[in-house]
Amino acid sequence: MSLFITFEGPDGSGKSTQIDLTAAYLGRLGYDVLCTREPGGTSIGNRIRDVVHDVVHTEMATQTEVLLYSASRAQLVQQVILPHLKKGGAVVCDRYADSTFAYQGYGRQQDFETLRLITRFATQDLKPDITIYLDLDVKEGLKRKLAANTAGEGEWNRMDRLKLEFHQRVQAGYLEMAQAEPNRWLVVDAAASVAEVNKLICQRLEQVLEIVKHEA
Repeated sequence: MSLFITFEGPDGSGKSTQIDLTAAYLGRLGYDVLCTREPGGTSIGNRIRDVVHDVVHTEMATQTEVLLYSASRAQLVQQVILPHLKKGGAVVCDRYADSTFAYQGYGRQQDFETLRLITRFATQDLKPDITIYLDLDVKEGLKRKLAANTAGEGEWNRMDRLKLEFHQRVQAGYLEMAQAEPNRWLVVDAAASVAEVNKLICQRLEQVLEIVKHEA
């Protein structure tokens, strides 16, 4: 009984911590859990990540940005995610296709039908069983990420340097997508404690696991 879980939200919202806790929870249930990330997760994807996130590439066209993220995603799905799911395992991914709709669709204001077409091709139409969005005030998220980068933790990348209005459009986009598909999305206030956020996630996962079990 495979399970595909994705986490979305700004860096600084606690995704890494909640991914680790979620993986531990699924492990206790007997799942073979694989954690991965976007962009990256493969040797090819990691090289793409270096290019697309490098702050020196200020000249990068939005179309290039879309295709690079999608190329990394295509490699990850084919090489890592699908093989693990086919074995009946659980995959927990830090970002997935919804990031493209949020950042390049709502943020960059690119054509959604074009993005859907590219995404279907890149993902082989693979959709998550549940997407967990850790919602955090935009300014607070950027503040946390900059502080972490200053402390030598994490990265301050090309996307982080975009204007506040861009990040606000991204956040609004995530919330709009979640509202449109409430059965797939769980929106959690990332300003709550780690324990409170994890409790809400585990409660929702219990429901998802029941649904997946009956559909299997």
